[in-house]
Amino acid sequence: MIYLLARFLLRPLFLLCRPRVIGKENVPASGPFIIASNHLSFIDSMAIPLMSPRRVGYLAKAEYFTGSGVRGWLVRTLFTALGALPVERETHRAAQAALDTALGVLREGGGFGIYPEGTRSRDGRLARGKTGVAWLALTADCPVVPVGVIGTDRIQPVGATWPWPRRFSIIFGEPMTFPEHRGKAGNGRARREVTDRIMVAIAELSGQEKAGWDAPDEAA
Repeated sequence: MIYLLARFLLRPLFLLCRPRVIGKENVPASGPFIIASNHLSFIDSMAIPLMSPRRVGYLAKAEYFTGSGVRGWLVRTLFTALGALPVERETHRAAQAALDTALGVLREGGGFGIYPEGTRSRDGRLARGKTGVAWLALTADCPVVPVGVIGTDRIQPVGATWPWPRRFSIIFGEPMTFPEHRGKAGNGRARREVTDRIMVAIAELSGQEKAGWDAPDEAA
């Protein structure tokens, strides 16, 4: 009920930005799915769930739930209403704990959103993805919907306190599955291949220049 109320109240505010939303039919109508997107702004974790035809859960820094003042209350209320899940980023095993939380959402048949880059882009370019997205997709054995977000960095640039209405686009790509790698979540080479394929799809949707894609592979 809180989620539906949040959509009812917040979606009109985002519509003031005249968003261009393409490919909503690519989001599976039922069953678990992963939204894998580029990341340009703090706003992304609200814009994507509000424009998606199905609920999408996101991990959010625990600090977003502990802020003070009016802004802290607003951020905490928005993220809670949209179903965001707080995660401690600096604790031991934080990365795996975050993936385990995401896996729980998927095993309940829900949708989960992840930014394979791991952080917001500071220069507008698309960094090489971390392989957690592949581990999640192969472990849950569910489709990945690549998403390209364009223009949200102009709504709330890095460092800006408040958002401003600017037009943005969200493009949902065709779902991706990886049957040839089923059961290989523990294989580093398979995770890297799946992650790179997802990132190529995101790059095609977002139109971003690639950055750091020649870096050494992550350890298996």
